[in-house]
Amino acid sequence: MTTDKKIPTLYEWAGGMPVFEKLTDTFYKKVLKDPLLEPIFKHMSPEHQQHVAHFIAEVFGGPKTYSEGEGSHYQMVQKHLGKHLTEQHRQRWVALLLETADELGLPADPEFRSAVVGYLEWGTRIAVINSREEQLEMDKEQPMPRWGWGETGGPYVP
Repeated sequence: MTTDKKIPTLYEWAGGMPVFEKLTDTFYKKVLKDPLLEPIFKHMSPEHQQHVAHFIAEVFGGPKTYSEGEGSHYQMVQKHLGKHLTEQHRQRWVALLLETADELGLPADPEFRSAVVGYLEWGTRIAVINSREEQLEMDKEQPMPRWGWGETGGPYVP
């Protein structure tokens, strides 16, 4: 007997856009109180939290709110150039985001959390690498990353 169940996207499983917007709003309030991260983020625009919510939601299979109205993958990468982020910054950012996800009751099942942690590890490590550059040759039309329930794209090649 086969069942024809549709596997939800990570976006759907998390609960949709209100969840991502609340997550980033709550998270960035913590960031601005964190002695390690506050100096990096103290000048962020008032829209920053919402842009990040829309970016992550789109990466996780949600609507194209970010790429169709707020920016592109290229533009997001450009925001990290010259920031000189450290491994300590990266680890603290990930830890605070996961702590916030727990506090807000995002799904805690192993498959969802594994996918979320996988994306955060991948994305933040690339952000640290790119933050060491002042400029980066990159296709301006590079599509948004799409993250699912488990597969990676192979070894990282800069």
